[in-house]
Amino acid sequence: MNKIGAQLFAGMFLLLGAAGPSLAQVDADAALALAKRNDCFKCHAIDKTKKAPAYKRIAARLRSKPDAVETIIEHITAGSMVELEDGTDAQHRIVDTKDPAELGNLARWILSL
Repeated sequence: MNKIGAQLFAGMFLLLGAAGPSLAQVDADAALALAKRNDCFKCHAIDKTKKAPAYKRIAARLRSKPDAVETIIEHITAGSMVELEDGTDAQHRIVDTKDPAELGNLARWILSL
């Protein structure tokens, strides 16, 4: 999903009544399955820093921002370069789904932590 697609998804999400991540339903099992299938836990953990920041740290940084869901979706679909905790750079893995519902659920799950 490109940036425009992520923006359209986020706008549609807001129009459908989910004004923020705390108001939307999150299917934690589906989010965990998607994260595991994409090997996200190789670099991230829920509550501790590994190669990349903990999901709780990401949530704390983004949750109050109105575009938090969009920001996460862009990050997990763009394959951009990221700086790891040890200072090295790596290309972020692209999540293997283009389904806006799955991407949004994963983003909302991260923000719910």
